[in-house]
Amino acid sequence: MAQSILFVCLGNICRSPSAEGVLRRMAEARGVALEIDSAGTGDWHVGEPPYGPMQEAAKARGYDLSPLRARQVQRADFERYDLILAMDDKNFAHLRRMQPEAGRATLRLFTDYAPTTGATEVPDPYYTRDFDGALDLIETAARGLLDQLSE
Repeated sequence: MAQSILFVCLGNICRSPSAEGVLRRMAEARGVALEIDSAGTGDWHVGEPPYGPMQEAAKARGYDLSPLRARQVQRADFERYDLILAMDDKNFAHLRRMQPEAGRATLRLFTDYAPTTGATEVPDPYYTRDFDGALDLIETAARGLLDQLSE
């Protein structure tokens, strides 16, 4: 079972911190101990909190993202984490290019854990403005991930 999970999106201010917050709360509720973090492939928002409208949408569902701060993914993350989950194909490709041959992390798309939705990526609500839709998909994938980790 994966013990450490890193979520990755573009800027680490919407999708990946939301996935971190959602999975952390769901794992705690199920009594599953996991190390969970998030990062971005870009460096534009390093040190910043999650995007305000994303925080508001998450807070309305009981997720507090306010303590989180954006950081950029590092090659060392491939050794530190068991599972690295990309939010979309572009970030997956970026991660694949930077993945060292000897890294221990398994790299996958987060939507792999939400096959019944038909989604192949979590759309970026920074651009789509659909924060609730992103959270719906993130919650579904987080439940699927926890179910698979429990098997």
